[in-house]
Amino acid sequence: MGNREALVEGAKTCLLEKGYSRTTARDIATAAGVSLAAIGYHFGSKEALLNEAMREALDQWGVEVAQTMSAGAASADPQERFVQTWRQAVESLSAPGVKALWTTQFEVLSLGAHMPELLAELSKLQGEAREGVAHLFGGVDEDSDPETVQRVGAFFQALLLGVVALYLFDPDKAPTGEDLAASIKLVAKRL
Repeated sequence: MGNREALVEGAKTCLLEKGYSRTTARDIATAAGVSLAAIGYHFGSKEALLNEAMREALDQWGVEVAQTMSAGAASADPQERFVQTWRQAVESLSAPGVKALWTTQFEVLSLGAHMPELLAELSKLQGEAREGVAHLFGGVDEDSDPETVQRVGAFFQALLLGVVALYLFDPDKAPTGEDLAASIKLVAKRL
């Protein structure tokens, strides 16, 4: 593993252990086993490195949920696939590392009110994030047009952030995959 990769892995570790705002460049360099100067050389700033680490950690979470779905032989029935995927996503939140990842994600969102450059940087990743969740939650096909992918992705992204927030407040009262499917049907009847 090169210095760049070691820095990303070190930053992921620090994000999960300390959060975004309490992680220092020195913390990352120590966790990565590289010099402090390597951060500037490879990423330009600590924030750019933390943003990359956050993106990779969230991507990894999505891949793990998708792999679990594949291993569990996801149903061909769209409703059952939806329920299974959401069930897996919600269940994944009980893992300490996943919970820490999402807590840090919300920390970053709250920091954005005072750090507009941070939100500007993260907003660049939204298209990719929306595409990922649109595919993860089965809302689009591989041949869907980009506008549809982004719209469906925005819906699932909003739903995911809401479900995660509810889970962080009270895991026992967070909606299940079944709850979400039933709720979407009720709302759809009113549109």
